[in-house]
Amino acid sequence: MTPQYTIALAGNPNAGKTTLFNRLTGARQHVGNYPGVTVEKKEGLYQVDETTQANIVDLPGTYSLTAYSVEEVVARDYLIHEMPPAVINITDAANLERHLYLASQFMELGVPIVIALNMIDVARDRGITIDAKKLAELLTVPVIPISARSGEGVPELMLAAVKVAREQKVWQPLVLSYGDDIDEALLEMEALIRAGSFLADLYPPRWLALKYLEKDEQIISKGETTAAKTGAVELHQQLLTRTQWVSDHLMATMETYPEAMVADHRYGYIKSILRQGVISRVYDENRIYTSDRIDRVLTNRILGPLIMLLVLLGLYHFTFTYSELPVTWLGNFFDWLSGTVNHLFPDGPLKSLITSGIIAGVGGVLGFVPIIMFMFFGIAILEDSGYLARVAFMMDRIFRIFGLHGSSVMAYIISGGIAGGCAVPGVMATRTLRSPRERMATLLTAPFMNCGAKLPVLALLIGTFFTRNQAGFMFMLTLLSWIVALVVAKFLRLTVLKGEATPFVMELPPYRLPTFRGLAIHTWEKTWQYIRKAGTVILGASILLWASMTFPGLPQADRDVFEAQRQVIKSGQLIAIDQQKRLAVVDGAEAEQALLNSLAGRLGSGLESVSRLAGFDWRTNIALVGGFAAKEIIISTLGTAYSLGDVDPNSDDSLAQTLGASPNWDQVKALALILFIMFYSPCFVTVACIIREAGSWRWGVFSMIFNTTFAFLLATIVYQAGKGLGLTG
Repeated sequence: MTPQYTIALAGNPNAGKTTLFNRLTGARQHVGNYPGVTVEKKEGLYQVDETTQANIVDLPGTYSLTAYSVEEVVARDYLIHEMPPAVINITDAANLERHLYLASQFMELGVPIVIALNMIDVARDRGITIDAKKLAELLTVPVIPISARSGEGVPELMLAAVKVAREQKVWQPLVLSYGDDIDEALLEMEALIRAGSFLADLYPPRWLALKYLEKDEQIISKGETTAAKTGAVELHQQLLTRTQWVSDHLMATMETYPEAMVADHRYGYIKSILRQGVISRVYDENRIYTSDRIDRVLTNRILGPLIMLLVLLGLYHFTFTYSELPVTWLGNFFDWLSGTVNHLFPDGPLKSLITSGIIAGVGGVLGFVPIIMFMFFGIAILEDSGYLARVAFMMDRIFRIFGLHGSSVMAYIISGGIAGGCAVPGVMATRTLRSPRERMATLLTAPFMNCGAKLPVLALLIGTFFTRNQAGFMFMLTLLSWIVALVVAKFLRLTVLKGEATPFVMELPPYRLPTFRGLAIHTWEKTWQYIRKAGTVILGASILLWASMTFPGLPQADRDVFEAQRQVIKSGQLIAIDQQKRLAVVDGAEAEQALLNSLAGRLGSGLESVSRLAGFDWRTNIALVGGFAAKEIIISTLGTAYSLGDVDPNSDDSLAQTLGASPNWDQVKALALILFIMFYSPCFVTVACIIREAGSWRWGVFSMIFNTTFAFLLATIVYQAGKGLGLTG
């Protein structure tokens, strides 16, 4: 049996951890969630040699092991509970002092680590030389220089990690000094913890005492719970009392807190290591690094935003231009498939299910896979190159005006700020915001972005009614989504979420040339999620909606009326072509009447008395109701609705051709529908995520009602204005 060792990857955000994970695992990776939380968990296999495999676990990016965010809690809990035999700590070789702060915390916990000096090529370009052997001797852990992007040093890194894993050493925590006051408190608290065996099965006693001094909320909460269960309430209170005494003493004598003192001494330890001949630099005061030269232009107060808009416009031009041909091919394929089934199967429910429920429904969604793929490929280039971090940096100045935080930018971008994201991870990304009010304002407005689920619907309507400049129109809709989100956020911050804005601090990674392998993996991951959703959730929803649009069907008396009309036409003295056309009209009228009489048709018709204010007919209403579950369903439902109620049942026209030729559709109605789809209620999964993140179902209900009301008012204004100007019927 091939030996397999679990090796965890850990490191600061932007240290290149994901790049290394993709290089190691390639396509042999799978994504899930950590138990009990919605933080993404990635695992994959790496073949170390002919006889050894490594199971690579990609931990969430974190700056420390103090529980300031869910990601940090997840990373720390994994290390403590799973105790992997080896952890690779990815560091940025060009910013080693800052990145070794996390390494020092790993060593204090006793984690068996291997330090990967990533981006060693960037460090060399900056005139930085690192003596990895000397650093390894001083830290007493393996240190391997690598470049995750090019693969330099990666095989050596994995061999070192497997060697550490094979040794299966007992965890030996590093003991650092934090000054007399804290050291004395730590000794006293450690003795209390050992004597009472308090949480001894989980944490090293000294490390647990240190977390109490750092006022780690999760550890203190766990200590309180454990104390109540085991009768150690007095011990827990003694630890809290000692912590408070140290905190008060340091504030009175040095005007600082224990956590700040601990951080200072950790950095002191790191500096003492690096100053022992570990790092040498070629100093050149006039030297400007490549990233700095680029940033002088790309983050300029005036040129930066203009370039950002041009980059966004270029992304849409690239997406719509190069995806047009494959979209046409897929559309033709599904048209051919529908026609083939139409000729092979006899008329009946089965044929209707396949052609109208599955092919018209799911096929309509899958037809936009090329657009999704090209969009994600472009976004992956921007992300892997480091440009998206600059977008967040530049947008912070604007976001502060609207009462938001610079970190809100990434939540917007992830949600679809560059069309194609997903609101669920976007809402979860708000965890990095410290201010509860800024966090709430961000997670409530992030769903206004154009997520990947909305993209096929927008692409259909834009491609049908605004064909002359699709990229430009999509660009304008993206700007509109940002403007609306910011204005609504400002409204929320002035009303229900009043409070001061907090400062924004962000580390800008160096610019990197993305690798094709990394781009391909990122693009395929996102595209496959879309395809899988179309083949599962959308397929199931399409079948249910088909059933609701098919049954109960027409009463026998109504069917007899249409059959009588056919008999009259057949008995007349008409030439075959005219007879066939008139029969098709009767068939279409019957199909439309049957759809109207269905459960979904009755619902759509019932809503029409209100929805007609925004120009939405009963078919559109059916689709929009389905869109509450998932926005892709709008496409599949429209396809099914127009297929079932087609005035020409023998037509093989695509949905776009059907809408474009319909007298009930025009540019004004399409624009009103686009705006409504952009801003109405988030999908059910996003609403559930909002409830979970906000901690109250009221915010989820508020999001559904507020967003839908706002979207309907906006769509109504546009439609009524167009109607008043005589632009629509």
